[in-house]
Amino acid sequence: MQALKYIVEQIHTVVIATIDKNKEPITCAIDIMDYDTDSLYFLTAKGKNFYNRLKEHGRLAFTGVKGENTMSSIAVSVRAEAREIGTDYLERLFEENPYMYEIYPNEESRNALTVFQIYKGMGEWFDLSKKPIERGSFAFGMAEIEKTGYKVTQQCKGCGICQSVCPQNCIRFIEKRAVIEQKNCLHCGNCFAKCPYGAIIKKG
Repeated sequence: MQALKYIVEQIHTVVIATIDKNKEPITCAIDIMDYDTDSLYFLTAKGKNFYNRLKEHGRLAFTGVKGENTMSSIAVSVRAEAREIGTDYLERLFEENPYMYEIYPNEESRNALTVFQIYKGMGEWFDLSKKPIERGSFAFGMAEIEKTGYKVTQQCKGCGICQSVCPQNCIRFIEKRAVIEQKNCLHCGNCFAKCPYGAIIKKG
């Protein structure tokens, strides 16, 4: 829920990717306007191509960034399923996001709008403002967190090559075996590529 709250209250505007009729990816900027314990909410107009893409495929991915520059930024990315829930929630979204009254100033103009619920998904946050960087995964709406990144197996010989090529210095040695600090890993793959024993494998 903390991740969903951050998306709405701190990032708010995200770039959403959907698939068009030719199965090509296409993006648009959308405001994520509200959240609850396991969902996000946004609205769109039924006359837009974006609406048609959502109705046809029901899946989306988005990324949003908060920060003054790259090295002060927190990025959050989500892959999820979305469904139309109609207009019952529309008034609440306008109350929570009063700038919408300027875009759709009267009730008649709002007839074009409908609300979508992002109800099941997984995501990842990436915090460049910390040293070393921090990352983490989350899931909501009964989705499961996808395992990504790299891990060290029993084949490790403790040679230290992986540690020497890690840009975030997030590899430690416990009982002469390398261990990757997952929350600080860039997923760059240097350790995987350089290990002479094939002791590092990719997760997922």
